[in-house]
Amino acid sequence: MKEQEILLMKGNEAIAHAAIRCGCDGYFGYPITPQSEILETLAVEKPWETTGMVVLQAESEVASINMIYGGGGSGKRVMTSSSSPGVALMQEGIAYMAGAEIPGLIVNVQRGGPGLGTIQPSQGDYFQATRGGGNGDYYVLVLAPSSVQEMADFVDLAFELSFKHRIPAMILSDGVVGQVMEKVVLPPFKPRRTDEEIERECPWASTGRKGKRPINVITSLELLPEAMEKHNLHLQEKYQLIRETEVRYEEQQTEDAEYLIVAFGSAARIAQKAISIMRAEGLRVGLLRPITLWPFPSKRIQELSEQVKGILSFEINAGQMVEDVRLAVEGRTPVAHYGKMGGIVPTPDELIQALRTKLTVSK
Repeated sequence: MKEQEILLMKGNEAIAHAAIRCGCDGYFGYPITPQSEILETLAVEKPWETTGMVVLQAESEVASINMIYGGGGSGKRVMTSSSSPGVALMQEGIAYMAGAEIPGLIVNVQRGGPGLGTIQPSQGDYFQATRGGGNGDYYVLVLAPSSVQEMADFVDLAFELSFKHRIPAMILSDGVVGQVMEKVVLPPFKPRRTDEEIERECPWASTGRKGKRPINVITSLELLPEAMEKHNLHLQEKYQLIRETEVRYEEQQTEDAEYLIVAFGSAARIAQKAISIMRAEGLRVGLLRPITLWPFPSKRIQELSEQVKGILSFEINAGQMVEDVRLAVEGRTPVAHYGKMGGIVPTPDELIQALRTKLTVSK
């Protein structure tokens, strides 16, 4: 058996390599720190010469997301990437995609805000990602990697889930995971789908192949209120199915935990170190790391809330995911939040002190 090749690269670079390998048809994006290496790596690798993948630097983030709208509407595996203020500009297009049920991948390597903010890491886009930052009642499926390996693995998973449910998918990373260099095993090469395969797998798509099929109209517009409500009810049924079938999370040392930390992305890495220190001191602390931020692992957090004395939502923001944690717990146990803003990444010692003071943890 051939040994897997272990490489050393940034999280952003892993995203680019994984996109080429998982049969992505097109990337349309615009450079912005701290995610520019995605486009830069694709430019260096020149996949248009090997797999036929289109790589285009669009004139803006608005143009990028509308190119994703068109490519996804024809059944193609297409993606874009940006950072926080750039993704803010994409919200109208993402809402259009959600309304028209068009699959596609958006990568957000978060930086501090609001507004232009800082180029340093943040997790301040949790609400933007999980609440649907555009207009109307919709969600996007949100995956939160905490390692370079997951940056690579989640590209194909995001496309799979996006096409399975006809919903935009987002990889919500941050400047730490995007810029850190780690070992990674890239996914095997998967050929791009043929036109015939796309027509068979995506009967809703508008391919424009004359004489092959009717030209489907891809739109989120509906002028009749009754028809619009019917479509919205259909979307809500789909979202409920996703909540029931696609929740992903990871637990560490929760079996005997008296206190629980809930953290995602780079914050979960800090929490892991803090928990190892506290365990050595005899404090029984566990970690639940949501992998899907939407759908959120509310049921499992609710179950753990009946076991522990308190929960700390640890996020690199002012307190956003903590609202979903509190909704899940329903007052069963105290819930506190700890985070930093402005691009400041907390240390494990700071997290330990926060747990002690906010939940009065002692031996």
